[in-house]
Amino acid sequence: APPERLLVLTNRNFLPLVMEQLPEVPPINVVGEPLRRDTAAAITLASLICRERFGDPLMLVLTADHLIEPLELFHKTALSALKAAKDDEVLYTFGIRPTYAATGYGYLELGKMVLEDGGIGHYEVMTFKEKPDRETAEEYLRSGRFLWNSGMFAWRTTVILEEIERCLPGHLQALEQAMKYYGREGWEGELEEAFSSIDPISIDYGVMERAEKVRCVAASFRWSDVGGWLALKEYMEEDGEGNLYRGKLLTLDASGNLVFCEDEEEQVALIGVKGLVVVRAGGRTLIVPQERTEEVKRLLQERGRKSLTKAGD
Repeated sequence: APPERLLVLTNRNFLPLVMEQLPEVPPINVVGEPLRRDTAAAITLASLICRERFGDPLMLVLTADHLIEPLELFHKTALSALKAAKDDEVLYTFGIRPTYAATGYGYLELGKMVLEDGGIGHYEVMTFKEKPDRETAEEYLRSGRFLWNSGMFAWRTTVILEEIERCLPGHLQALEQAMKYYGREGWEGELEEAFSSIDPISIDYGVMERAEKVRCVAASFRWSDVGGWLALKEYMEEDGEGNLYRGKLLTLDASGNLVFCEDEEEQVALIGVKGLVVVRAGGRTLIVPQERTEEVKRLLQERGRKSLTKAGD
């Protein structure tokens, strides 16, 4: 898509950084969210802006922190989903074939195949599954009926707005009111007021799980959500003992660990340990078993970021 058709939503505090990194994107296309209200609010706002400026365009919703390779296969898959979404009143999501029993991703349970397009399967989505425990994730992997929920979507603007109106009418009403000021004086204040009135909920839980017609394309490109340390496995060096690392690593009888140093000149030594994630960044150290990395969020919630900062000082 040409730059004028790219719409970027980000935290309001990141606007200067985003515009610096994407100078070809018109400033009006970079929108700052005043508060964190999860993906349903962001996608509702983006859809309303698309309707205001472009009518009823096809939308491809992507997340900034994903690593995807090869891009040619991603383009082919995205075009297949967009082509189908153009002709049908359907919401499309992208499912990724799991390579391990991940507990940090949601899952899609596949129904019947409805279309095969150049080797890309289109399936009905039976259910959306929340992030599972280890045992359940292993069952999903063995069954072959589940894909990772990538959080990427394709649809026509009017189709997603109709579902938002049905499933989350409060989101639509609040943001339609703010849109009366889009591109005018008072826009930022009205947008903040609208976001303040909205309860945070993801597009998956708020809309996709309740939508009447949802399909997925089964993607075969390599995909990582780099929100988790284990997602970086394929992008780090290996020492021959199954230890993945960035920085300088010294080991004795240690295997299957992941070590990340923000400063690549920093050294970490491991003796007699297996299956750990060790992170050194900002003068702080995180050590956690690989199967419990998703609990870092829980640690921050329960102990608080302030406590973690003090512990590292």
